[in-house]
Amino acid sequence: MATIFTRIINGEIPCYKIAENDKFFAFLDINPLMKGHTLVIPKKETDYIFDIEDNDLAEMMVFAKQIAVKIKEAIPCTKVGVAVIGLEVPHAHIHLVPMQKEGDLDFKRPKLQLSQEEFLEIQKKIAF
Repeated sequence: MATIFTRIINGEIPCYKIAENDKFFAFLDINPLMKGHTLVIPKKETDYIFDIEDNDLAEMMVFAKQIAVKIKEAIPCTKVGVAVIGLEVPHAHIHLVPMQKEGDLDFKRPKLQLSQEEFLEIQKKIAF
């Protein structure tokens, strides 16, 4: 059975897409820690990020870097934090989170509740 992320890639579940190429897909997290919180995933369903082939993992990080640059341009932040947790969905993914301080990357914090209009505004600023 396909993961929720594969279903997003296939268009079965709507998302706020940020970027896509032949191997990777990025979209806004619908339960964000901060405005602009984006998920980067491989299109090939792989549970554990370190099971991804070396070349593909390197390409995924470069893809994530391009998105992080766009996030930093669009969302006022000191840096864009990177987190890989991998327990909540069995599909490897990288969290890119705009940060002002280390606590902004604390996944135990309450998630933001954004309106569709806010998500669309953020998507418009970051997407490419």
